[in-house]
Amino acid sequence: MTDLLLVHGSCHGAWCWRDLLPELSVHGIRARTIDLPGHDQTPGAPLRDPATITLAETAEAIAEASRPETIVLGHSWAGYPITAAADLGKQLRGLIYLCAYVPKPGLSMIDMRKAGPRQTLTGRTVTCAKGASYHFTTDAATDLLYPDCKAETVDYALTRLTAQPIGPQDTPLTPGTVWQETPKAYIRSTEDRVIPPEYQAQMVAGWPRDRVLDLQTSHSPFFAAPQRLAGMIATLTKDL
Repeated sequence: MTDLLLVHGSCHGAWCWRDLLPELSVHGIRARTIDLPGHDQTPGAPLRDPATITLAETAEAIAEASRPETIVLGHSWAGYPITAAADLGKQLRGLIYLCAYVPKPGLSMIDMRKAGPRQTLTGRTVTCAKGASYHFTTDAATDLLYPDCKAETVDYALTRLTAQPIGPQDTPLTPGTVWQETPKAYIRSTEDRVIPPEYQAQMVAGWPRDRVLDLQTSHSPFFAAPQRLAGMIATLTKDL
């Protein structure tokens, strides 16, 4: 049975995989989830100062949750910490980037966003008073993250979104040799309103064509099309 670790993107948590988990089990995939540092909403969990959270700590959390047979899937900004996790030297079976950033050497995620063909987030997020985190406005979250999702799903998500630490996303990363040698695949969301679809295609232009699949959804396919997404993941995991 495939062991899959699901890593959420900005402002989300392990809760975002609610609809995908049962669909993956249909394909015989044992999926596990993780709350990245600063996103744990478990009652009684200690509150973290977002200014203290780092990309290195985030990557280490992913590596610690992984095993040699684990395929790690990262959504959106999680492309950065899953890349860093692979380079920590602990064995991973493979990586799947779900409409995610594939780090360009020497650039932070914020650098990559600014270098994109279109600036989709301008005026759509609010930075906290101390400047250490940000969150989406309600209108922006609905329009950018969940435009093709059911009303119940949107309500479920909006009540759970958290602030996103900025530090890890403002930290440059250069993928290393271990990452280069790790089997990788990509699922591109063709209707994405956050990371432009053409930018996603550019990031993986040199990858094998059978390792890059297109899914006609917005930025949250785990909510918009969990059954189709699970099928694509099942296809990719067979070759990783």
